[in-house]
Amino acid sequence: MAAQLDPSLQNIIDQQSLRWVFVGGKGGVGKTTTSCCLGVQLSQRRKKVLIVSTDPAHNLSDAFNQKFGRTPTLVEGFDNLYCMEIDPNAELVQSAEGGADGELGGAMAGFMREFSSSIPGIDELMSFGELMKTVQSMDYDVTVFDTAPTGHTLRLLSLPGMVDKLIGKVLAMRGTISTVLGSVNAMMGSGAGGSGLPTEEFIMGKLDELKATIDAVQARIHDVEETTFVCVCIPEFLSLYETERLVQELSKFEIDTHNIVINQVLFPSPSASGSPTGGECLRCAARIRMQKKYLDQMVLLYDDLFHIVKTPLLNEEVRGPEKLKAFGKYLLESYDPAVALPSCLK
Repeated sequence: MAAQLDPSLQNIIDQQSLRWVFVGGKGGVGKTTTSCCLGVQLSQRRKKVLIVSTDPAHNLSDAFNQKFGRTPTLVEGFDNLYCMEIDPNAELVQSAEGGADGELGGAMAGFMREFSSSIPGIDELMSFGELMKTVQSMDYDVTVFDTAPTGHTLRLLSLPGMVDKLIGKVLAMRGTISTVLGSVNAMMGSGAGGSGLPTEEFIMGKLDELKATIDAVQARIHDVEETTFVCVCIPEFLSLYETERLVQELSKFEIDTHNIVINQVLFPSPSASGSPTGGECLRCAARIRMQKKYLDQMVLLYDDLFHIVKTPLLNEEVRGPEKLKAFGKYLLESYDPAVALPSCLK
């Protein structure tokens, strides 16, 4: 039997070549808390760290008790940790409307929305491209992605593999696109491009640019030296099932994953040894037994392949820089219920 791997995320901290760390799992298992705590720990070893939320239901602002938006903002109390909350679909619309350089107008934005909706999957692909282009253009040593729940995350990560197929569909429609644009411009009596609609060359140029971006992203996502995925769960059946699905899908996409964080674990009280209920109330004792069953299954499934980190269920939420710093230590060292919690977590 293979030896058990170190039950911590120290391997992520030590891997200086890492540039992208995706954190994902079922909704409500503590992905944002894990992302923030990991970002805090990385900021103590790296020069410049960014945490990005790609979940439409953004929680970074709540976690740090500080408002974040679509541009990186320095986290209060740090000099090298930044956060931003991105809606990929909003990024696509802004790009179509011209962004900072005013490249395109409202007519173009409307056309691009109609165009993208006519080919299933290309709207998500373009949104993903805009998101990753934004992140790649920024100067950070490492970026932690706080992702949406499992299904949406897997859809996002599978998009790079769709690029050639979708680009092929667009190329097959090239004649139709050219005809439509020519007819609309002629009707408006404004000549090629004068209506505010794009030219065929512009569209194909944008698609070539998108393909180059996606190809570059795909290469980095599949590079185990640059990218890894941290699976987050809780010790319950549905979360265990979702984690196994996530691990299998990531393996299929050839995305590195060798860390699992199990949050909200109830640890028996140290004084429990002689008590029939383990020194807990009957309900807590029952949940400890239930959780132990799933924790044992997780160890059986992943013990020799994954670093399995267990973090405790606390009486209060982990919110604010001080609590995130304190709780983040449990990602790097095993929680010991016999040791008093830091004052900020009590």
